[in-house]
Amino acid sequence: MLDDIDRKIIQATQAGLPLTPQPYQAVAEQLGLSADEVMQRLSAMQQSAIIRRIGAVPNHYKLGYRYNGMTVWNIADEIIDEIGQQVGQLEFVSHCYHRPRHLPEWPYNLFAMVHGKSQQEVDSQIQQIKDLLGDKNLGSDVLYSTRILKKTGFRSGGPSTAQNDS
Repeated sequence: MLDDIDRKIIQATQAGLPLTPQPYQAVAEQLGLSADEVMQRLSAMQQSAIIRRIGAVPNHYKLGYRYNGMTVWNIADEIIDEIGQQVGQLEFVSHCYHRPRHLPEWPYNLFAMVHGKSQQEVDSQIQQIKDLLGDKNLGSDVLYSTRILKKTGFRSGGPSTAQNDS
């Protein structure tokens, strides 16, 4: 269960950690805690699945990556884990995950997001995935980004309210 301190830590960090050399120390000072306590509590919340992960969320557009494609693949279910690991380890794949098919309209079960600074770079990356998959690729498509969407996760509005902005 969350106590008041855990809620305060979530509220203080949900928009991102401070961009300082010691972000946990900055959060701790803001809340009147030690950095060790902040880190221990975040770790405990992660272990108990209250929070899913702590990670960087880069803004690809600000980094010059203006071309994005969600590649979708039809892979035999019995090898999806093995293939997903291989695709997910490619340096240009930022997200890779298994999703259920929705037949007959949607036969794809492996999703992999690629980013590039040009359309040609993205096309080359997609071809590399095709080459890796070979005859294990039973079909594919690409959904290209056409606009930037707000990227946020769960947001707590306070001790008694919550909203999801994702």
